[in-house]
Amino acid sequence: MAHSTVPRSGTEADATERTPVASGGATGTRDDRHRGRLSLRTRIRRDRVLLLMTLPAVFLLLLFNYLPILGNVVAFQDYDPYLSDNGVVSILHSPWVGVENFRAIFADSAFWSAMRNTLILFFLQLVLYFPVPILLALLINSVVRPRVRAVAQAVLYLPHFFSWVLVIAVFQQLLGGAGLLSQLLRQHGYDGLDIMTDPTTFKFLLTAQSVWKDAGWGIIVFLAALASVSPDLYEAAAMDGAGRWRRIWHVTLPALRPVIALLLVLRVGDALTVGFEQILLQRDAVGPGAAEVLDTFVWWNGVRNQDFGYAAAAGLIKGVVSLGLVLAANKVAHLMGEQGVYRK
Repeated sequence: MAHSTVPRSGTEADATERTPVASGGATGTRDDRHRGRLSLRTRIRRDRVLLLMTLPAVFLLLLFNYLPILGNVVAFQDYDPYLSDNGVVSILHSPWVGVENFRAIFADSAFWSAMRNTLILFFLQLVLYFPVPILLALLINSVVRPRVRAVAQAVLYLPHFFSWVLVIAVFQQLLGGAGLLSQLLRQHGYDGLDIMTDPTTFKFLLTAQSVWKDAGWGIIVFLAALASVSPDLYEAAAMDGAGRWRRIWHVTLPALRPVIALLLVLRVGDALTVGFEQILLQRDAVGPGAAEVLDTFVWWNGVRNQDFGYAAAAGLIKGVVSLGLVLAANKVAHLMGEQGVYRK
């Protein structure tokens, strides 16, 4: 039987070359399967300059973030730092109490009050504070003139550099018993208000202070995400008859969704940290019943009362709960099709 002399096409020839010659059902040649895979030694040699550049940062991370984790052992001790001038020796010689510190914490009503205040503050800041940078970023991004946009962004970003002492002083001058608002009310025949010492509105006051101070920082992140959106998408949407609100809903918000999901996961992980310095400066004005949170609870028992094992147990509980919240929020982000903190 004569064989055809017609040359095969490139696609057919490539398909023949990729046909497996060994059993097992694998597709592709060995070179195709291992293409792009480099050994660990090769990758280290290739990226040695970058690895050397990151060594100082890794060292600082280990020294100040991971090494102190070993100190959580004092949560299972009746820790006495005055046993020795060396903190490690004090840990080794402090008596073990097992889980007694945790039992005492779970039976302490002050701990549950601090937990309740912390969660209420978190939900208030999540609902009232988190959307503000997004809305302000959309507003600034809609400004046509670059100079007006730059001035607005600078004005909103400026309070981020203020210390909490200055922020609270500004609010005291506006909302305190002798502040501007009270003086205006008295001039018009009304009773003055002292919002700074009112326990019922204290949590809303904290949220307002956080919005005024840190909203400008969040604007930068969202504006950077908006800068990556192609103008062709807006032009195509406008040609299809989409108005401004339609373009925001179908173009802008989908572009911001990955950033929103990532920041939301990080915010949930930071749920039990709601502003230690901010609350500590105003704790005496409204009382611990309204202002005590987990961070101030740990500080009061550990630093002021010198009960380090008890405070360390409370801090360890906070860390475990925060880790669980991060993992849960990241799982929700994956279910929504977003990357979250890390990939699946």
